[in-house]
Amino acid sequence: MMDAKNRFERVYAQGAVSTMEIWVDRKTGVNYLYHRDGNAGGLTPLFDEAGKVVVTAVSVE
Repeated sequence: MMDAKNRFERVYAQGAVSTMEIWVDRKTGVNYLYHRDGNAGGLTPLFDEAGKVVVTAVSVE
């Protein structure tokens, strides 16, 4: 069984004070976009150009 602390994997990051990151849920494959600027931040599913949620293939453990 997957350890809860390892469920999400950061696959992309840019910036320092204002950051943009992409996280992948290793259980479902859903990609999330995280943006932080100073003390504010937000998380949302990442959508492709057709409006569908981006899903990365994951291996079954």
